[in-house]
Amino acid sequence: MAGGLKEVRERITSVQNTMQITSAMKMVAAAKLRRAQDAITRMRPYAEKLQAVLSNVSASLDSGEGVYSEKRQVKRVLLVAITSNRGLCGGFNNNIIKEVNAYIKSSSAECHVLPLGKKANDAFKKNNALAPRGFNGDSWKIFDDLNFDAAQVVADSIMEQFRLGTYDEVKIVYNRFVNAAVQEAVVEGYLPLEANESDEAGGNAGDVEYIFEPNQTEIVERIIPNSLKVQLYKGLLDSHAAEHGARMTAMHQATENGGELLRELRISYNKARQAAITTEILEIVAGSEALDS
Repeated sequence: MAGGLKEVRERITSVQNTMQITSAMKMVAAAKLRRAQDAITRMRPYAEKLQAVLSNVSASLDSGEGVYSEKRQVKRVLLVAITSNRGLCGGFNNNIIKEVNAYIKSSSAECHVLPLGKKANDAFKKNNALAPRGFNGDSWKIFDDLNFDAAQVVADSIMEQFRLGTYDEVKIVYNRFVNAAVQEAVVEGYLPLEANESDEAGGNAGDVEYIFEPNQTEIVERIIPNSLKVQLYKGLLDSHAAEHGARMTAMHQATENGGELLRELRISYNKARQAAITTEILEIVAGSEALDS
C-alpha cells in the first residue's frame, strides 16, 4: 500500500508541475495574441478593400494587359500552406495539412506545396512530388522574423512563377483569425485575380469605368503586384494571430484538464491513505486482543 501511495504522490507532483507550465504558456500566448490581433485588425480592412478594388481594376483591363488575371487551363496548381513553427496549439496545424491533402486529392491538376512555417515544411518535405519549383528553400522560415519585407520576397517569387507559366493557379491555405477561441481554415484564391461579382452600388464589376492615374501600364506593373504582396502578408498576419489564439485556448483547456485529474488523484490518494490507516488500526486491535487472551 505504501508503494501505491508513493506512486500517487509522484503523479500529483507531476500534474502540478505540468499545470504550472501550461498556465504560464497560456499567459504568454495571451500577451502575444493581443499584439498579433491588433496587427491583423489594422491590416484586414485595408487589405480587403484593396483586393476588391484591384480585382475590379484587373477585370476592366484587356486580356493582354492583365497578366495577373489571365485565365489558363489549370494544369499545375501551387498551394501556399501557412502553418506555425511550433506545436501545442490544438488542431491549428493539422487543420491546414488536412485541407491541403484534401485539395490535392480532389484536384485533377498537378499540385505542388509551398510551405510557410516549420510544421508545413515537416509535413510535406518528404514528398518530392509536391516540392515547389523556383523558390528559395528557406521560405518556410518566414515566421522566424515575420515582417512585410519577408512576405514581399515570397510574393515576388510566387508572382514570377505565375508569370512564367510554371503555375496556372495559386491558392493560399491558412487559418483565418475569427476570435481567440475560433480559427477558420480557408483555401483562398490568390492568382489569377478574380473579379468581384458586383461593386458597392450593386452593379456588375465589368460595368464600372475607371480613370487610370498615372496610366494603365503603371497600374498593371506596380499597383496590382503591390496589392498581391499585401494579400499574402494579410494571410500571414491572420495565421499568426490565429496561432496564438489556438495556443492560448489549448493551454487553457490543458490546465483545466490537469485540475480535474489532480482532484481525482487527490481523492484516490486520500482513499488509499485512509484504507492504510484503517488496516493498521485493525492490526493493532487484533494484536492487542491476542495479547489479552
